Amino acid sequence: MNRLQSKSLRWLRRMIVIAGLTILVSIVTPTARHAIALNPDKSVVASDATLTSQLFDTRFCPSHLGNAIDTILRQPQFATANWGIFINAAAKQETLYAYNAEAMLIPASNIKLLTTAAAMQIIIQRNPDSLWEFRTELNVINRNSNNARADNLLQHIGGQTQVIMALEPLGLHANDFIQADGSGLSRHNKLKPLALVTLLKSMYDTDESGLFYESLPIGGVNGTLRDRFKGTAVQGRVHAKTGTLRGVRALSGYLETEGYGTLTFSIVVNQPGQSGRVMLDAIDAIVLNMSQLEECG
Repeated sequence: MNRLQSKSLRWLRRMIVIAGLTILVSIVTPTARHAIALNPDKSVVASDATLTSQLFDTRFCPSHLGNAIDTILRQPQFATANWGIFINAAAKQETLYAYNAEAMLIPASNIKLLTTAAAMQIIIQRNPDSLWEFRTELNVINRNSNNARADNLLQHIGGQTQVIMALEPLGLHANDFIQADGSGLSRHNKLKPLALVTLLKSMYDTDESGLFYESLPIGGVNGTLRDRFKGTAVQGRVHAKTGTLRGVRALSGYLETEGYGTLTFSIVVNQPGQSGRVMLDAIDAIVLNMSQLEECG
């Protein structure tokens, strides 16, 4: 096989991946949801994840990522959805995808990332030796998404004004978010996905302790992601904070890919009246696409 034939074959495989997204979101996933409704057994979810993993078992260039994600967002069930997405290659300082990245959206529990990151900065300034004592509290809030503890932490560090001051050195500004509580339960919380990625990238670069990264749920392993991504290419590779309210789903964090290094990302969707499962399926499909990136010459 000559180079031209090989290149054509790779292009064809990538096009199949993108076309497969339509099949996944419009056919495979609804079928799984119907099965879950009839028999709410977790094995059905695992089966759907396995099908998804098999469908995305083909790598593609970063230039194709946008088409793959756009295929998901254009599905009829998301006609009234407000999406905000930003994906960045951490080491390369490269924006891989942006969609309404500066929209102020309800982030649900993703607001906990601001609360805990600010608390860590304040602890480092006041008493750096006590940072490791904060580890258990950090895990309870981020990994297990404990709302009461997050609200208490915000009060303990001095409220929203202190959060703004603590996060400014990390690249966040007062007009990037509106924080009504520490947990994300309030619908008055608003946040730009771009700002979330800025925070995640700054914490990845500056948190020498690794506590922030390790506090996030791991896909298919623990915390609020323990039942998601099982049997897929990203099991154990995605460290991200979930966000759940009625009509709101969010996932923001880090994805370790085989072919493109560490990605920082934020995916937020606000769609009143939409099924939570439908929104989760779409978010998970986006993450699975991200995992298939590879360097292309």
